[in-house]
Amino acid sequence: MENGTWYRFCAILLYMPRPPRVDVGNHVYHVLNRAVARVTLFETEADYTLFESVLEEITSRTGIRLLTYCIMPNHFHLLLYPKNDGELSTFMHLLTLTHTQRWHAEKGTVGSGHLYQGRYKSFLVDTDRYFTSVFRYIEQNPIRAKLVKRPETWQWSGLYRRLYGSEKSKKLFSPLPVELPEDYLKSLTLPLSIVEIEQIRTSVNRGQPYGTDTWREKVTTAFKLESTFRKGGRPRKDRG
Repeated sequence: MENGTWYRFCAILLYMPRPPRVDVGNHVYHVLNRAVARVTLFETEADYTLFESVLEEITSRTGIRLLTYCIMPNHFHLLLYPKNDGELSTFMHLLTLTHTQRWHAEKGTVGSGHLYQGRYKSFLVDTDRYFTSVFRYIEQNPIRAKLVKRPETWQWSGLYRRLYGSEKSKKLFSPLPVELPEDYLKSLTLPLSIVEIEQIRTSVNRGQPYGTDTWREKVTTAFKLESTFRKGGRPRKDRG
């Protein structure tokens, strides 16, 4: 990227309004962070393994409840269930800082700058059928990106670890707040609906809570998230 283009890009980011971010315990959050300028961050098996080792370390250090994850070439998804207020931001700060330091140490590029685009993106997730939709959305990422034909073959994911990991490695995950359907693995062979994908991506970009109308109204008011919605300051009614 040429200098002039880069500076214009930074200026746009600087003046873009940032969506409000909630960091309250005992709520489920979908969290995403991308590499700066969306460059490829994970190229080799060693790159993915390094991130997983940092994820294991910081999860253990903070005690945050990790429900699943998926590492993609230029970003990662996490589903987190913090116990305490402020725990999410502490975890994400330690995760990205530690990973950045070790990535640069491995590449011999210490002092050369940031790895991530800035603030992570997050949104609250209702613990009902919407929870399962987000779970599927995360674990189907490699299919949508056409990296694999079956999600369980993508090695760098919570799904792969649950199916093929050792009993010790599976301890990275905390119990889910709701049970997945018995046919969950089979459901991963079917794409989410266009409406579900649109709603989840809107939640990613705007920080909108994702769940039933009643629940969204409740958390929107409680955490002052009206600005994450369009005109009227309230969630749109669910479609179908």
